[in-house]
Amino acid sequence: MLASLSYPQIDPIIFQIGPLAIRWYALAYLAGLLLGWRFIVHLVRKAGDAAAMSENQVDDFLVWATLGVVFGGRLGYVLFYRPDFYLSHPLEILFVWQGGMSFHGGLIGVGVAMYLFSRKYSLKLLGVTDLVSAAAPIGLFFGRIANFINGELWGRTTDVSWAMAFPTGGPAPRHPSQLYESLLEGAVLFLIILWLARRIDPLERPGLITGVFLGGYGVARFIVEFFREPDAHLGFLFAGATMGQLLSLPLIALGLYLVVRAPRPSNA
Repeated sequence: MLASLSYPQIDPIIFQIGPLAIRWYALAYLAGLLLGWRFIVHLVRKAGDAAAMSENQVDDFLVWATLGVVFGGRLGYVLFYRPDFYLSHPLEILFVWQGGMSFHGGLIGVGVAMYLFSRKYSLKLLGVTDLVSAAAPIGLFFGRIANFINGELWGRTTDVSWAMAFPTGGPAPRHPSQLYESLLEGAVLFLIILWLARRIDPLERPGLITGVFLGGYGVARFIVEFFREPDAHLGFLFAGATMGQLLSLPLIALGLYLVVRAPRPSNA
């Protein structure tokens, strides 16, 4: 077996003042939300009067998005991954500092927030989802980096030369699947959406960017799950698939639907 790389021992806590601890995980969420917010503001300014939201509405939506990510992500983890445990320990649902967030749950939470926000301000829903979807990979990138720093959600055992032995994963070298996800779900997906937005006018094809994001994330997550260790309490499920893969299939289907139904350019 090839020698594995040394896992960089990074303290999950950046600094601590008494009982107050600032963690990399919290900083990753904050960076994703703030950078995503600024990117959406940039897109709105670029679109001008035709933008789906005003700059003030983007500022307001940041609060809605934050609540959707936190509550949706936590409830998604509780319902999708550990319902039996939290049914017996309901108060621990509130202990978010102990970890346990689901992207798919966060996506549902933000989706509900976008729907309610669009209804409240009489906005076009697909226009709002396109803006948010364009920025979402930024948050995914930082979130997966935080998973790596925390030494959690590591990959399956392997003998590739870049494998690492994670502190909580035993002595066997494993795929750094968190980095695979940060690359595919974050950087690569963001660049694809950025390239697409420059090639076509998203305002003429509402829903296209949303569809590319949902489908792209679903495909990326489905692929990386082949390298990621399944949750110990779930293991492999239907036909040997993991929970992450099963939850990604509806996203791929919905993404393809939105891409196909997006209106063609008027000059096509």
